[in-house]
Amino acid sequence: MTQKAAVFRPDQICAHERGGGARTIPLVNRASGTTSFINGITIFEPGAAIPLHKHNCEESVMLLEGHAIAEIDGERHELKPQDTTFIPANLPHRFINASKLEPMKILWIYASVEATRTLIETGDTRTIDAEHGRKPNS
Repeated sequence: MTQKAAVFRPDQICAHERGGGARTIPLVNRASGTTSFINGITIFEPGAAIPLHKHNCEESVMLLEGHAIAEIDGERHELKPQDTTFIPANLPHRFINASKLEPMKILWIYASVEATRTLIETGDTRTIDAEHGRKPNS
């Protein structure tokens, strides 16, 4: 595949429901030609949280809008817009919308196109591509 530059417009991309009041907009991913990282935006409804999970690669998350709690390896951190996290591979974490009234929005970046998410409670592991309705290598 020949790599080409691209511009992504989140307001024109279909969001994928994640459950629990969260939905994700994939941006740079394998389908766009990247070979080294993927990213996207997740929007949380008021009071929403995603389950405790871990990844097989490093992740960075920036809070774009709202007020969040980042729970990383059992420690909670309050975040304001532009605060950015670094999460090493295999470290349990999750993000929580700290507001009961306003939505929250994060930008996430995984350090691998082969990124997976493993839910801590169930051990269920899926590729990030599969969560966004894509098959790996498609």
